[in-house]
Amino acid sequence: MAGEPDAFVFLGKRGGFLRGNNFRREAKWADALKEMGIKGLYFHDLRHTGNTLAAQSGASLADLEARMGHDSDRAALIYQHATRDADQKIADALSARVEAE
Repeated sequence: MAGEPDAFVFLGKRGGFLRGNNFRREAKWADALKEMGIKGLYFHDLRHTGNTLAAQSGASLADLEARMGHDSDRAALIYQHATRDADQKIADALSARVEAE
């Protein structure tokens, strides 16, 4: 429903969500970007950002695969690059636990 917090931003002519193969045309993606004054942004950039943020939030490989609709680890691993800072947090937490014991 329009106006709902989780409503789709771009809808098809009949109010349904758009599939990838017709999204750019039906959503008038280029017109929307122009109206917002944004250049050089591709729809896939939004997907990449969303999945990177999901990986940074602690999503597992399986979570990322389900979110992206993939059935291989290879695609989901692309987004794990952004979680390298999590490695330091894990090491710090392990150290704190060992020191506490």
